[in-house]
Amino acid sequence: MEWNIESYLTYVSTIRNLSDATVAAYAGDLRSFAAWLDREEPDSTCVSADTGCLRRYVASLSRRNASVASINRVISTLRGFFRFLVERGVRSDNPTDGVRNLKKGRHLPEFLFAEEIERILGFRGHDFAAVRDRLLLEILYSTGCRISELINVDLSDVRFKRKSILVHGKGRKDRVVFLGGSAHDTLEEYVPLRAALVHSKATTGEQALILNQNGTRLTQRGAAMIIHKRAVDAGLAKKVSPHTFRHSFATHILDAGADIRVVGELLGHANISTTQIYTHVGLGKLKRIYEQAHPHGGERRR
Repeated sequence: MEWNIESYLTYVSTIRNLSDATVAAYAGDLRSFAAWLDREEPDSTCVSADTGCLRRYVASLSRRNASVASINRVISTLRGFFRFLVERGVRSDNPTDGVRNLKKGRHLPEFLFAEEIERILGFRGHDFAAVRDRLLLEILYSTGCRISELINVDLSDVRFKRKSILVHGKGRKDRVVFLGGSAHDTLEEYVPLRAALVHSKATTGEQALILNQNGTRLTQRGAAMIIHKRAVDAGLAKKVSPHTFRHSFATHILDAGADIRVVGELLGHANISTTQIYTHVGLGKLKRIYEQAHPHGGERRR
């Protein structure tokens, strides 16, 4: 089993060119399945496991209160793994053909209103930490980047004159995102502070744009802690995460009339259906247009 798993991970990493994070997620899912087989169905292997076996595994995940999204990701991982085994002639059928994904409700993404964005960005300070924190928030809101994308941005990825950044997205797909005026101004203030920090910490070889206080690349956890602190300081009652800024970006530009296909491109979505979840925020605007345009739109019932 382990040999087949390693072969598959090598395949998705080198041939399909999937990101390290995706390969790591696949590895975790497959090894958890292998451990369950050893424990619960020792007579089954990846070569002999049938559809019933996989359904029992999915049921065990459900009993452990795994989320629908997590279970569907596991099913997807197993589907790709067994397809690989069929293509390599290790087995003749794919047992996941009889396993359906679980239905999941679509949850509206949490986002910040424009005035809340202004509040969380309203802190003062011109030292490295304050300017770095403001840049982190400004870029997230200005570009709609995933936090995993932003922390992996290098200084060489920034196009200062064009006010844009080359982002390395999911599946190693690159795209260009744009900096608004406020984000660009903060970037201009940050760069000299960054240079002074790396000089004082002797980390001049560090390529990352966003640094921690030690002069090395900021981590995802570190970014989340900064955002949480700034949200608390701003007195926001909402739970604010790095992804909240991505949702806010999409929400605000769609509400302003941007084409959904363009928004999908900016967000790096492979499928427009992923972007459509943000269209709920346009309902208010649609209602206003209706009331203005429809002959009876503005009438009140008597």
